Amino acid sequence: MKIALGTDHAGYRFKEIVKAHLEGRGIEVLDFGTHSEDSVDYADFVVPAAEAVVQGKADYGIVFGGSGNGEAIAANKVKGVRCGVCWNVESARLTKLHNNANVIALGGRMMPPEIVPQIVDTWLDTAFEGGRHIKRLEKVHAVEARQG
Repeated sequence: MKIALGTDHAGYRFKEIVKAHLEGRGIEVLDFGTHSEDSVDYADFVVPAAEAVVQGKADYGIVFGGSGNGEAIAANKVKGVRCGVCWNVESARLTKLHNNANVIALGGRMMPPEIVPQIVDTWLDTAFEGGRHIKRLEKVHAVEARQG
């Protein structure tokens, strides 16, 4: 498994925590940066990570920022990405179970760092439920197809 990571300065610390955690699980990481806490624009790092997922270079993506909201918005602009903001273990579980998210966004200013590995593990280890959720995702993809 390969996971693409992208962050701005506000999420840098969480990216480093997650990177070490994933590598400890034997998961290959594609790190699109940033590589410090110096101020940068999140789209420069989040969009390439999201593109890696839809291009098949990575199985999943995790993006980081201060709140995770701007990063989720940027990631969701990449056709084929389904990115949800996760703020706890239950939101991570439901983001995969119901929405089959292939990218998640985490806010470095929104939660304590010690729960971040649990959030990531829950999301990775949860399977998409399918069923009634397939019809809902098809409607979302139909909007995307209409927009080209």
